[in-house]
Amino acid sequence: MLELQGLTRRFGARTAVSAVTLAIPAGQMVGVIGRSGAGKSTLLRMINRLTEPSEGRIVADGRDVTAMRGRALRGWRAECAMIFQQFNLVQRLDVLTNVLLGRLYHRPTISSLFKRFTAEERAQALATLDRFDLAEQALQRADTLSGGQQQRVAIARALMQKPRIMLADEPIASLDPRNATVVMEALARVNREDGLTVIVNLHHLDTARRYCDRIIAMDAGRVVFDGPPAELTAERVRDVYGVAEDEFHEGAETPALVA
Repeated sequence: MLELQGLTRRFGARTAVSAVTLAIPAGQMVGVIGRSGAGKSTLLRMINRLTEPSEGRIVADGRDVTAMRGRALRGWRAECAMIFQQFNLVQRLDVLTNVLLGRLYHRPTISSLFKRFTAEERAQALATLDRFDLAEQALQRADTLSGGQQQRVAIARALMQKPRIMLADEPIASLDPRNATVVMEALARVNREDGLTVIVNLHHLDTARRYCDRIIAMDAGRVVFDGPPAELTAERVRDVYGVAEDEFHEGAETPALVA
């Protein structure tokens, strides 16, 4: 169980996330929606401790994550893998090495930097790539892949951490519809087959309804809806956000598409 207790983050006079309290059972796939500036990215970055909370606590299976330092915090970040909108791959390295870098949390950094990975780790990385139909690209440079392929490599790298939770911050925002579907299917597969808790930030309501067990809607840093997808009707969107569903989408960031 992951619990957020009154989680708040301020940047100067601006409150990006305000007193968010949630309980997320293990193995749930959760979509966090909201228009630009709603606080979605800040919320995920606090869960991973990439951004420090101003107030409140994060508790995982009874452990106070907000109190963790040093090795304990490093262990939490291994358990709680992060997927970013812009993939965050090392573009000049081959795909296999990028995936193997997911082992950084479990071995001395210097040996990983010199590519001193074991045969078992290499076999595991290849098997993970094969799950996402990328084994044939293992020796290609990361920058030769499409955006959808790079995001699947990022998911494979995250799996090498052996996480219990996967946080995905706008993982399809810069992808075309076809690649967005492939990436969401990959996240759903990880949730279903590996039993991982997946928390994914999304702009599009239809995507959240299709893939997620639960939808959390944010506005101005606060949770304004928390429930099953079927309850997030067009009428409820209007009640919560004061706009029609198509207007909600128009208010979302729309970065340039990447194939």
